Amino acid sequence: MRYTFLLYTDPADLAGMTPEDWAAEKEVYGAYIGALQQAGVFVDTDWLQPVETATTLSLKGGSRQVQDGPFADTKETLGGFFVIDVPDLDAAMAWAEKCPAAKTGKVEIRASAMGTV
Repeated sequence: MRYTFLLYTDPADLAGMTPEDWAAEKEVYGAYIGALQQAGVFVDTDWLQPVETATTLSLKGGSRQVQDGPFADTKETLGGFFVIDVPDLDAAMAWAEKCPAAKTGKVEIRASAMGTV
């Protein structure tokens, strides 16, 4: 079963990070990706551009509406994702607990509606 981890963090928590901090963060995530790959559960991952670069589109009500930025004003924003393929939610939660984002923000876990592809 495929599960997607949606990684949320407060951009204010990242504002003071130095280039050295970012390098260390990339190493931590690199190790996590390596562990997922070694376990044979890794499917995909990506970091997203800052929320300020987002464009939100809706056709609700029959007309095209485009908004610069995120749809909702929230303190925490979506910063990236992981897709893994594991047997069940318990296994997905075990991997989510190991995700570096869980230590500084939140990891939302969603099962794929398509199951395994």
